[in-house]
Amino acid sequence: MNKSDKKDELNLPEYTIENILQTGNWMNEKFSDHLKQYALSIQQFQVLRSLRDLNGKPADLLTLQSMMVSKNSNTTRLVEKLRLKGLITRVQSETNRRKVEIRITEVGLQLLSEIDKVHTQFENEVVSNLSTTEIIALNQLLEKIRNK
Repeated sequence: MNKSDKKDELNLPEYTIENILQTGNWMNEKFSDHLKQYALSIQQFQVLRSLRDLNGKPADLLTLQSMMVSKNSNTTRLVEKLRLKGLITRVQSETNRRKVEIRITEVGLQLLSEIDKVHTQFENEVVSNLSTTEIIALNQLLEKIRNK
């Protein structure tokens, strides 16, 4: 008998938390594998997408960190790795040395454009077992858990 057969006997909150954690780990592994072909981590991908969404406007480290899914990411390290790859620029403000302006480069935009071509297919494959109604319900429930 597997866990789903015994769920009535289980502690439902514990089962729910375990299920969410297992799904999160599965999603993290699947997403990481998807991005490996582009030599990017999930966090690096998120930084690039966040910068692209700003339409050429600069961001600072705090802005990028607030846009991250994982708030524990070392944004300074992520930015430096992306800068070394030529995907972003990081310019220190002349008036305030503690402030930096971070922008995506044309190379970074081209890489995201290449990823975009297959990313939608990846996203659709991940949720292919769910109907549109189920996807909406799942998202509503996950948001409800987070926003008590």
